[in-house]
Amino acid sequence: MEIWINPACSKCRGALGVLDAEGAGYTVRRYLEDVPSPQEIRDLLGRLGLEPWDITRTGEGAAGELGMREWARDAETRERWISALVEHPVLIQRPIITAEDGTALVARSEAAVRDALRRSRPTAV
Repeated sequence: MEIWINPACSKCRGALGVLDAEGAGYTVRRYLEDVPSPQEIRDLLGRLGLEPWDITRTGEGAAGELGMREWARDAETRERWISALVEHPVLIQRPIITAEDGTALVARSEAAVRDALRRSRPTAV
């Protein structure tokens, strides 16, 4: 399991607290420093089942400067959104957990973190 975090984010610290309390094994990715490539963003979106505008923090200053709230949300502008996330990783919603079952989720609540834990633990047979 991997968790993409911004250490300054209270939701990220809360998610790490839940993972630690549960004794979960995970890798931390500080995505502001270790910026994902366009392909990594595409792969993550596939795992999330979302589009780039769904994981964009449009309230951030960089989004306002780029005028992202007015950008179309369609197949033709998808790559523009992905490029903006790579160029301005602060725009990526957080925390994001990639689970062992191949899925991922935006884990802003304790319930979402626990869902990621369930997806990452082997089931009894």
